[in-house]
Amino acid sequence: MNVRRLIPTTAVAGAVALGLVTLSACGGSSSAADKGTDGKLDVVASFYPVQYLAEQIGGGHVAVQTLTEPGVEPHDLELKPRQIGELSDADVLLYLKGVQPAVDKAIDQAGVEHTVDAATLTTLEAHGTSAGHDHAHEGEESHDHAHEGEESHEGHDHGSEGGLDPHVWLDPVKYAEVAKGVGAAFAKADPDHAADYEKNTAALVKKLGDLDTAFETGLKNTATRTFITTHSAFGYLAERYHLEQEGITGVDPESEPSPARVKELQDIAKADKVSTVFFETLASDKTAKTLAQDTGLKTDVLDPLEGITDKSKGDDYVEVMQANLAALKKALGAK
Repeated sequence: MNVRRLIPTTAVAGAVALGLVTLSACGGSSSAADKGTDGKLDVVASFYPVQYLAEQIGGGHVAVQTLTEPGVEPHDLELKPRQIGELSDADVLLYLKGVQPAVDKAIDQAGVEHTVDAATLTTLEAHGTSAGHDHAHEGEESHDHAHEGEESHEGHDHGSEGGLDPHVWLDPVKYAEVAKGVGAAFAKADPDHAADYEKNTAALVKKLGDLDTAFETGLKNTATRTFITTHSAFGYLAERYHLEQEGITGVDPESEPSPARVKELQDIAKADKVSTVFFETLASDKTAKTLAQDTGLKTDVLDPLEGITDKSKGDDYVEVMQANLAALKKALGAK
C-alpha cells in the first residue's frame, strides 16, 4: 500500500466500527476542493477500512494519509492539538464515526465547511453482539434479545449512536454501498477526474460483488451455522450469510469471560457442533485459547480488518476476506 503518512499519531493499545467524508472548499466554491502541491487530492483516512476505499477509488489522483498506523488498535487513537489543526488542511477526510472517539471529536473541532456523512450511505443496524444473548437453538425461542424500548449495555457498539453496529465493512454488500458514496464524494471534490473515480468505483463494486457471491456460495451448506469469536464484530456478516455469531466477552476481546458465560458457550458449542473459537490479529489470543482449552475446541483467526499487518492473511481487504471465508468454511464444515 502506497500511503503517505503526513500526520503523525500517538496511540495506546486497547480494545474495534464508517463514517464521514469531509470536503474542504476552494475559494468559496462548493464544487471543488483545493489540491495539494503535487496536484493530487489530499485524503486523510482514519483507519484501514476507509483507507482502502480511498486508495482503490482515488487511484493515482489522490494522496492518502492514514491516522492509524499498521498494527495499532484504532479505538484508543489519540491526537495532539496540532494534528487536529492539520485535519482542516485535507481535501477529503474519511472516518468511521463511533470507532475512534478522538477522531470524532477532532472532526467537530476542525470545522471543515463541507461534509458528507458516509454513515448515511448504508443502513446501520443494532446487532445482538453482547456475550451471546441473541442465541436460540432450533425449536427454542430466544428470551435474551433486548426488548422493545430497552437498550443493550453489553453490545459491541464502540460508542456509536443508538447502539448501532458500525462494522459495515465486514459485509461486502454494505461496503459496496459505502464505496459508491465515497466515489461520488471524490467526484464532487475533484470533478476534473470524476470519470476515473466513477470507473474505479465500478471496478471496486464488481470486486466486492464477486466476494459476496463467494461467501454466499461457500457458506450455503454447512454442518453448523454457529461460530464463536472473541470479537463481536461480525454481526453484519453473520446476518448476510445466515450465520449465528457468539461473542465471548463482547466489547473487549482480551477480557476474561465470566464462568457463567464459559458454561453457556460450552453448552452452545456442544448443541451446535461448534469446532472452533476465533480470535483476531490485533488483539491477544489468550481468551480464545483459554476457552478452547476448556471446551476442547480448536482456535483460528477471523480478522475484523481494522488494519493490515505482517500477521494478516493477505495484503489487502479482499485477500483477508477470502482468508476469513476459508476459515469459516473449515470451522463450519462447509460442504
